Amino acid sequence: MKLINLGSQGLQVPSVGLGCMGMSDFYGSSSEAQNLSVLDRAVDIGCTFWDTADMYGPFTNEILLSKSLKGRRDKIILATKFGISRGEDGSWQGIKGGADYVKASCDASLQRLNTDYIDLYYQHRLDPNTPIEETVGAMADLVKAGKVRYIGLSEADPETLERANAIHPISALQTEYSLWSREVEEEILPTIKKLNIGFVAYSPLGRGFLSGAIRSRKDLDPDDWRLQNPRFSEEAIASNIKLADAVADIAKEMDATAAQVALAWLLSRNVSMSLIPGTRRIERLEENWASQNINLSKEHLDRLEALINQGVSGNRY
Repeated sequence: MKLINLGSQGLQVPSVGLGCMGMSDFYGSSSEAQNLSVLDRAVDIGCTFWDTADMYGPFTNEILLSKSLKGRRDKIILATKFGISRGEDGSWQGIKGGADYVKASCDASLQRLNTDYIDLYYQHRLDPNTPIEETVGAMADLVKAGKVRYIGLSEADPETLERANAIHPISALQTEYSLWSREVEEEILPTIKKLNIGFVAYSPLGRGFLSGAIRSRKDLDPDDWRLQNPRFSEEAIASNIKLADAVADIAKEMDATAAQVALAWLLSRNVSMSLIPGTRRIERLEENWASQNINLSKEHLDRLEALINQGVSGNRY
């Protein structure tokens, strides 16, 4: 297991964690018993950095994790988020970042998770109607109260990171990053290096596409949200399949899987970074975890870079 430091405040996490969103929302139906078995196995192998949010479910993902946290809370580095407001019926109620909302959301998450502290608490998306200074100020109060150990932001721009970090040290920025989503490389990654902020890459497998498992829209369940995503139109899939095939070719040469190569590519970047691929299957969890042992050669990296430079079809949202 490889441990990395997120930011300058002492938060140490495995370089490969577990994104738990898909266990409760967005990717079709799932089995609670199977999800709990995946979480059990994650503890066994050392994959103890778990990522959730209040809006996943909504709310049910935190409740799911609370069942697995029982009796071993001290073994898990728990991250959750606030800011994308949803009703009990799943309705979308906007993005919120006011101080009172931040504190109320934290208390609600603590109750659902059945814990008295959150290791890493993120603002899920920036509230355009609330100054970041107010939001982070409220998050800092949660740290002082002992309810939160470290704070982070998700999908924040460089200017906001600068302003937020001036109020309270930001330990981590969580943003999409993978072989087919590299927008962070231009301005975001240089900013977090300058500010000594760690990086958490969500959707590191391109929402599953880079694993090679999705060859057409027919490979997705009817209620899978990816059917609404621009990169999963038939035209985009047909165009982007060359990238998935190139990853698969390299994987074959290395006696690895495509998912492991895609994750190893991220781990090869010069960034203090943890990846949080999601899964609902033990074999995929173990496969993703083993990516830490994959070392890509310069030839493989060059081949991937050349293909990536040809572009990706479809916006990421």
